[in-house]
This record gives sequence, structure tokens and C-alpha cells, in this order.
Amino acid sequence: MANNGRVKIRRALLGVADKSGLVEFAKLLAEFGVEMLSTGGTKAALEAEGIKVRSVESFTGFPELFDGRVKTLHPKIHGAILARRSSESHWQQMAAYGIEPIDLVVVNFYPFESVVAQPSVSLDEAIENIDIGGPTLTRAAAKNYTDVAVVVDPNDYAMVAQEMRRNEGALELKTRWVLARKAFRHVAQYDAAIARYLDGLKAGEEADEDLLGPELLLAFRRAKELRYGENPHQKAALYGDFLSFVHQLHGKELSYNNVLDINCAIALAQDFLRYDQPMVAILKHNTPCGVALGQSALDAWHKAFATDPDSPFGGIVVSTHPFDIELAKAVDQIFTEVLLAPSFEPQALELLRRKRDRRLVQVDFDRLPRAEIELRKVVGGVLAQTPDNLEEDPSRWRVVTRRAPTAQEMEALKFAWIVCKHVKSNAVVFAADGRTLAVGGGATARVEAVHVACDKAARLNISLKGSVMASEAFFPFADGPRLAAQAGATAIVQPGGSVRDAEVIAAADENGLAMLFTGVRHFRH
Repeated sequence: MANNGRVKIRRALLGVADKSGLVEFAKLLAEFGVEMLSTGGTKAALEAEGIKVRSVESFTGFPELFDGRVKTLHPKIHGAILARRSSESHWQQMAAYGIEPIDLVVVNFYPFESVVAQPSVSLDEAIENIDIGGPTLTRAAAKNYTDVAVVVDPNDYAMVAQEMRRNEGALELKTRWVLARKAFRHVAQYDAAIARYLDGLKAGEEADEDLLGPELLLAFRRAKELRYGENPHQKAALYGDFLSFVHQLHGKELSYNNVLDINCAIALAQDFLRYDQPMVAILKHNTPCGVALGQSALDAWHKAFATDPDSPFGGIVVSTHPFDIELAKAVDQIFTEVLLAPSFEPQALELLRRKRDRRLVQVDFDRLPRAEIELRKVVGGVLAQTPDNLEEDPSRWRVVTRRAPTAQEMEALKFAWIVCKHVKSNAVVFAADGRTLAVGGGATARVEAVHVACDKAARLNISLKGSVMASEAFFPFADGPRLAAQAGATAIVQPGGSVRDAEVIAAADENGLAMLFTGVRHFRH
């Protein structure tokens, strides 16, 4: 930080795609006699308001080229920005080549992200919206922050204007340093967005290892500051595009834990969108405690709630069908944190809004990305993996017992398998007739998960007779299937793959169980 003083702004270069607040800021610069350089649409916008602007072409003595692709990429521009004011030799070179210093660079970039967000955008359109001059100017000005100020965010105009008024047209070093750091973050975000888009063009065709390349680019804009994190003493914020798919219609601000729960509810609901019947699920602490299909959303709610009437208190409810008034009346009888659905019928919305704090959230299920890489923080880095969204074909599951499942058991096994995928490991799910009967998850032993589910069912007087059971990973011993059979289960679906598979299959045969091996595991740690 060689320059410990203020920098008087005498000349500024302005070139912005987002023209919010531009005219007002330029008028402030004009008040202080700042010479303004600009090109294209920015120059036209300023001149239309009677603001005197010098063209970049007259400054460089060189015209724009190639349909505007080359405008500011010139030594007289970048020399004017990068020259060190503390260097005598730099001043001598500027004098020799007729370079006049630029003290302020105001730029933001072509709207690449909003362009590629359009479903019909072509690759040619996307490429044409990759800004070259803007990021180059930004990096140059930010690098030379000891002598030059750079503004990339229109929200900063007011702060810069206020300081210029206070300092008679000058900006302090501290301010230039803050603006420089923000500028580099802005460039990083822009470059990462381009890389993500280009990498995503073949996301459905490439092998998983190609999606997880040698570099992992993470650059997300802060979408929302959160009141606190998982606990009140932790700070938290939400980054990225979550809020472009999830729209809060009512209630207290979303918390860190709300966002985690909503994310898990969405993932579960996505796996049931293939069903014509409404699905309602109740989740608590990122895991389902009751899930059901029904003839109506209300029917599904009653079945899901019956699985575990205790846990829904303070929980999350998600419906794959619109929240109608009948469902709203039923859910309104208990305390819930968040209600999610693709839409809320007007009467339901009116009723549910009567409770001030309850959060109502509309989810754009049809727009949700399906191929995002999943990340988890570890010490000194992150773990990354492709999402667990494998589309399985139950007809390829392998019957390993003497008895094959009946058609009715098969439908229940498919349902239980989907739900079990979303329960924390070790996990089992008992189900029948398109509804959960008992859920056991987060256990440190697989047989313990079966005990948890059976004990809860017994406590709630829920019969498991005639049910089926899903286990998201293999049974290492025969005790789990034996316990399930004693509880009343008639069929089991599990991945298989244990060294004791033969013992497990034998136990299933001894107890008259039908058992299927999927060959796919769904651990959820």
C-alpha cells in the first residue's frame, strides 16, 4: 500500500451494461470537473442526459473494431490505468507515448448469467455475451488500487459520491482497497459462471469423473444474510440461486436450518413427481418421518401424519400437488415451521397466512436443476460428488429368495425404496399401500435401525403385519431381516453385496420373506 494518501479523481472511464444509477453518478463526477471517457451505449445514455463525455476513440486515436468487440483494449487505456503514479519512469513513459492517467474505472459486465438462464439460448449467443474488455479493465484497475479506484457495483455509487463530496473529489486508500477486493470477487464470479455454463453443456453426456475435473470453481453471490447459523452463536449466509427456485410467500425469514430442511424436502418430493397421485411428506431435521401417496393431498397428509404423530410438531410439510383448502385446514391444526408446494390455492393461502410466523414456500419443481454437484466442507477443502439421482428400473431388481414378491408387495417396495433413500443412514423404512408405517434412521447399526422402527410402531399401535421393508444399504447379518419378519414384514428390498448375503437370504427364506437385491446403495450420512 505505497500510496497512503487520497487520490483526486480527475479522469474516469465508464462502461456499464447495468446502467442503474449511472446518470446520477456521472452528474456527481461532472460537479467535480472529472473528464469522462466512454463508448457505445454508456456514452449514448450519458449524452442523452446532457452530460459531456469524451469518446474512447478520441482518447486512443483508434476506432472500435469487429462490431465493438475491441474498444478499450489499447495501451493508452491500460497504460493510463496501470501506470504507477509513484514511479518517475512510468511518468516518463506516459509522457513519451501521450498517455493521460485514468483515476477511476466504472464498469460492469455483459449480463452473461441472465442470458444463459434463458431456456432457448444458443451457444453462439452465450459466447457473444462473454465480456472481455470489462473484466480486463476491472483487473487492471483493481491491481493498481494504490492509484486507481474501481467501481463494479451500482450500489456503491452512493458511498463513492459521499466520500468524494467529503474529500473535495478525492477517494481514500481504504476505500480503494475495499473496492479492489470487491472487483476481483466480481471478476471471479463472472469467470466461474462462464466455466460452469460451458462445463454444463455436456453434463448429461460426460462421465462422472469429467464433471469432477481437476479444478473446482466456487463463486456464488450472497443471496441473503441469515439471522444466524445452525446455532445462535454461529454466523450464516445463503449464497447462489436457491431463492430463484424457492419463493417465500409468507412468514418469518428463512433460517439456516429452514434452508437445509427445505432442500431435503425438495429432494424427496422430486423423486415422487413421477406419480400422478399427490404425495405429502413430513420431515424433521432433514429426514422424513412420514410419507404417503393419496387420492387427494388431504388423504396423503392423514396417512403421512399417522406414521409418527409426534415428530411433525415444528416440522416441514411438502406436497407435490397444490396446497388446497382441505389440506390447509388439516395442517393448520399443528405447529409447523415451513409448508412447501408447487402452488397454494387462494383460500388455502388466506387461511395459512393467519399464523404470522409460519413460512409458506412455493417451489418451482419444473425448473429445479437435477445435475448439480453436491459439496460438503472438510478441513482444508471440500468433498464433491455427483448427486444421487440415478433413475433405477425396478424390473431389473433381482429376486434372491424362493418366493418372489406379489404385485402389491412390489408397489410397496418401490415406494419404500424411494423414501429410504432420503433417510439418514443406517436407515430402514416399513411401508404398505403407498404410505410409510415406520421409519428407523441415523442408527449406528443396521439392526438397531430395525429396532427403532419396530419399537416406534409398537408404541403408536401401528401394525406392521403385511408390510414391506426397505434398507438403503445391505444387511451385514441375518438379524435385521429376522426382526422385520417377526414384526410382520413380508418382503424386503436392499442393495445386497454383503459377505453374508447367503445367510441373509437363508433367513428370509426361513421366514417366508420375498427379497430383492437392487445392486444400488443409497447411503445418506
